[in-house]
Amino acid sequence: MSIPCSVYIVTLNCDAWLENTLRSVADFAEVIILDSGSTDNTYLIAQKFPNVLISHQDWQGYAGQKSLALQQCQFNWVLNLDGDEVLSEALKQEIIQTIQENKIDALITPINDVFLGVPNSKHTKKHAKVRFFRKSKGHYDLENKVHENVIVEGESVRAKGDIYHYGESSIFVKVEKNNQYSNLKAGEKFQKGKKPSLLKLVMVMPLAFIKSYFIRRNFLNGWRGFVGSMINAFYAFLKEAKLFEKKKLQ
Repeated sequence: MSIPCSVYIVTLNCDAWLENTLRSVADFAEVIILDSGSTDNTYLIAQKFPNVLISHQDWQGYAGQKSLALQQCQFNWVLNLDGDEVLSEALKQEIIQTIQENKIDALITPINDVFLGVPNSKHTKKHAKVRFFRKSKGHYDLENKVHENVIVEGESVRAKGDIYHYGESSIFVKVEKNNQYSNLKAGEKFQKGKKPSLLKLVMVMPLAFIKSYFIRRNFLNGWRGFVGSMINAFYAFLKEAKLFEKKKLQ
């Protein structure tokens, strides 16, 4: 019997990971994929799975694209994955239990970043987001340009099982993503009237490194944890530097 839940995914050239993503949700009732113009084997992979419906949508931004995919979901419970993420068996069982008990409205799910092919230590403090929720209780803030979050009007509980994120397969890929995301985040701040701060520009990089490496315990991931924390810190710096740049160009 299939799990009475819709899975929704937005994709663009995700064939490196998509088959594993879809295999991890093969027993869900439906999977909605909204693709923004893939030129690789994304469509061929999606068509292998009988529970998957894939369609094209011109890119509307992260929150906008996911919001449109969410609207296509037919079931009361929904799960969001990215095209480079895999649902763990432990989290799948928590989802099944949550649907059966029908008491809460969302699960806050830990994201286990598989950086350079190796998952985080189980003692690393993972980022967590609402990814599974009642469709009637959740929506996106369309003003968020990146790092979009589901806003849930109801009770949320932190899950124990992980979603595994495989997209950061190399240092090059992680740096490229951070360069792109920092553009979007700086633009979002600028549009909201945020003013650049010289003090923040100076202090944000070392503070972000301390948070990533020590507070979030990435030091437990060896040299990968150090490299990843340095890149995370530089991302924080780029967001502030690009806000200064936009203010100057204005």
